[in-house]
Amino acid sequence: MTTLFLSHSSVFDHDTGPGHPERPDRIRVITEALEHARFAALNRADAPGVDRLAILRVHPAHYVDAIEAATPARGRVLLDPDTVMSAQSFDAIGHCVGAATAAVDEVMRGGAKNTFVAMRPPGHHAGIASPMGFCFFNNAAIAARHAQAAHGAERVAILDFDVHHGNGTQEIFWSDRSVLYASTHQMPLFPGTGGRDECGEHDNIVNAPLAAGDDGAVFRAAMEAVLLPRVKSFRPDLIVISAGFDAHRLDPLGSLNLVEADFAWATERLMEIAEKHAKGRIVSVLEGGYHLEGFARSVAAHVETLMGA
Repeated sequence: MTTLFLSHSSVFDHDTGPGHPERPDRIRVITEALEHARFAALNRADAPGVDRLAILRVHPAHYVDAIEAATPARGRVLLDPDTVMSAQSFDAIGHCVGAATAAVDEVMRGGAKNTFVAMRPPGHHAGIASPMGFCFFNNAAIAARHAQAAHGAERVAILDFDVHHGNGTQEIFWSDRSVLYASTHQMPLFPGTGGRDECGEHDNIVNAPLAAGDDGAVFRAAMEAVLLPRVKSFRPDLIVISAGFDAHRLDPLGSLNLVEADFAWATERLMEIAEKHAKGRIVSVLEGGYHLEGFARSVAAHVETLMGA
């Protein structure tokens, strides 16, 4: 079985405007990086379109309708100071959802060992009924719920190594013992959540905040001491990675000092747990990463590691 790379051309039509960090070039540089010969064996496919039922497992219908209704006929609108919609945004958002569910289908049915979803906009700040921080629908949460509803997964672990805490994912699963949400992130930093004392109703939330300036050694220590043991003891049927690469030392939106090798190391550790408990099944969903060069190199390291399964 191979690694499956899912993307779609609609990502280039989600127009956030000049100077916005969450821009189409993010996917362009990933695509270029993965054209290298060492990725020749990577299986690539177009993401399908929106699956409304999959969204409704996470977000209420009134919220889904409100996001669709907010789509402008032309130009751009702000849903909050950071979250922009353009005329083609809802199509891109829908393909994000389609990619997440298709990725789950492939790994749960055995068509791929693992998958990487290279879509934008990201999702982990989207709460139950609130857009935030560039995010509209929570792609990682949708993937987890789809695995449970469509494939009978009993336990899903979501590991988030974006520099920003996934407050939306935490909110969605706060009272759900069947999903573990584990995050390492910089704190204090947007969105202001993610303290060690935020544990969920069933101790199913685990946060390992890092301080500005922390490097890969500190990141790895937090993963080894706090997050990975919890993921391992949870014995998930599927691991979903909220794969943000803005903890890279060059990223303008954070102040951590990770390098490509740190993301590859984290990926490898999660693959070891997935191999033991989840038949190797991993769905990696793109979140942040805004320094194009550092971002592209980090994604390449992540995907190359996934391909080593």
